[in-house]
Amino acid sequence: RIMQLIKRAAGYYHHPLGEAFATALPKLLRQGKSLLHSDQTFWQTTQTGQTFDLKNLSRAPRQLNCLELLKNNQKGLSAAQLNEQLPGWRQAITALKKKGLVESCQRLHTETKILQQPQPAPTLNQEQQIAVEKLSQNLDGFSTTLLQGITGSGKTEVYLHVIKQLLEQEKQVLVLVPEISLTPQLRQRFEQRLGIQVASLHSGLNDSERLYAWRLASSGEAKVLIGTRSAVFVPLKNPGLILVDEEHDTSLKQQEGFRYHARDLAVLRGQLENIPVLLGSATPSLETLAKAQKNDYQHLHLTQRAGNATPPRYTLIDLRRQQLTAGLSTPLVHRMRDVLEKNQQVLLFINRRGFASAMLCHDCGHIFDCPRCDAHTTFHAASNKLRCHHCGHVSASPVACPECDSKTLITTGVGTEQIEKSVREIFPDENIIRIDRDTMRKKNALSTALNNVAAGKYSIIIGTQLLAKGHDFPDITLVGMIDVDQGLYSVDFRAPERLGQQILQVGGRAGRGTKNGEVIIQTHQPDHHLLQTLLNENFTGFSNTQLKERKLAQLPPHSYLALIRSAAIKPEDAQKFLQQASGIFHQHAKENTQIMGPVPAPMEKRAGRYRHQLLIQSSNRPELHHLLNQVLPLLNALKTNRKTRWSVDVDPVELS
Repeated sequence: RIMQLIKRAAGYYHHPLGEAFATALPKLLRQGKSLLHSDQTFWQTTQTGQTFDLKNLSRAPRQLNCLELLKNNQKGLSAAQLNEQLPGWRQAITALKKKGLVESCQRLHTETKILQQPQPAPTLNQEQQIAVEKLSQNLDGFSTTLLQGITGSGKTEVYLHVIKQLLEQEKQVLVLVPEISLTPQLRQRFEQRLGIQVASLHSGLNDSERLYAWRLASSGEAKVLIGTRSAVFVPLKNPGLILVDEEHDTSLKQQEGFRYHARDLAVLRGQLENIPVLLGSATPSLETLAKAQKNDYQHLHLTQRAGNATPPRYTLIDLRRQQLTAGLSTPLVHRMRDVLEKNQQVLLFINRRGFASAMLCHDCGHIFDCPRCDAHTTFHAASNKLRCHHCGHVSASPVACPECDSKTLITTGVGTEQIEKSVREIFPDENIIRIDRDTMRKKNALSTALNNVAAGKYSIIIGTQLLAKGHDFPDITLVGMIDVDQGLYSVDFRAPERLGQQILQVGGRAGRGTKNGEVIIQTHQPDHHLLQTLLNENFTGFSNTQLKERKLAQLPPHSYLALIRSAAIKPEDAQKFLQQASGIFHQHAKENTQIMGPVPAPMEKRAGRYRHQLLIQSSNRPELHHLLNQVLPLLNALKTNRKTRWSVDVDPVELS
């Protein structure tokens, strides 16, 4: 079945079969290693350490905790397991090794986690019970079901009830999630409720750990595997269900190389394996909703929050003529103070890291751009660097303008770093944490931070999209969205859909416990039809409006797209290749297909290369693929392709 899946996927996405197989296999297997290979380091107690009196380490508590943990796990623990159970263990274990109490060894990875008795399941409400019953009726063959539930409605509980039934039948379940950040929390919750060892597979693991998880799943030892998009290719000995959580998330689409969409391949795999596929989301993609409306997918709804929780109240703050402090309006600061006085938590969201989005000269207006991209560099105050978030270029913060030699340099725009600085000045007595890719670089830093937030150790949380989905923080009662306007005027036709999803996903972090929640949205466009539709008609009205607009414009899901991208050191090389490609496509295209372009990409220069693109749109999917099969081999024969890097992206989720 996996062989069929890879072949079908390579054909659909018009990608070389060998590279598709390489994507599906763990790196160590691609290198010719044995399935049982492991070069993983394990830490265990020595004979001396096993009988050592822990009281002798009373003045070194971290060493004591580390030695005690290893004594209780006589088979040893890997670095990943130590990271999970005792963050910051490396210095302690180095000291213990010098004392001859612990030693390292290389051997085959085996799990040593001791599982407790399964936790009792909470009582389902009527909607959850109906969903479980309907899903239970379709476990014996292929079907695709969309479970659409508002944030906090208890979708995970529905998942767990269905999975428990399949485990009783000795079947396996594959769970796909869009982000690594969701994996540890979901794994922990599944293990607590199901009482079994749950395997995980994502890019945060080393090669040996990934091979081990792959082996557990393929042998049938792992009854539940939670993984990011590449896990869709992991073989299962006795598959029973494929679950795609947050199915709308664009992270499920691979953006480089083999550009597959894990959600769509999950549905294909379910068909090949003859097992059900469950898609879950509070804000489903318009493609999935369209299929549900056509009854291609079963559509189940959860419209109530679980327990006694109620949906948050949304409030728009008009920023026009408002005095702002690092992007924070006075009404938002007042509401923060009210919430903090009640010992509740506040989440401030802005999808822009760094201190400021640009640096410029106050005298002549010169802006410090990235030399390799058509983008401004972002100022990071902590490191005093200018960074490009598109290509990674880094330069020291300038002391003078290169155009006029003025030393009057100012910053514009607000990022998480500046908000953190301002919030610490306004609320000096509060515990504050910033969660973005700058502060969460170390392994397991994110999972540790999320656990600390859930435990109530921080009263103000400032973050980016890392906090936008899937996390359950019961004491957050106020969410402030600092700036949503950047999503209102994008050139990408999917931007309104993504903004609506983001607002509801981030807002869904508020009021998930017994306390009421509020979401404050700061905007200079409070009357914008997108915001008004979203807040007045909820996601159903918003998505129906978006589907109507897409139909009028004949855009997906009412048509099918393929994007041909070209990138070259000289802009004319990228353009000339696509001009020739456009001519060939026009020669072979039929009436139902349109060829648009070539045009420069929205960001024409990126990482030192100039990018152009050609869009192929068709109302007939087979016709589109027939055209690609005809034309793509001809493009390989063009002489101009030697001066450009080009690729094909079927069903693109981004037009950048």
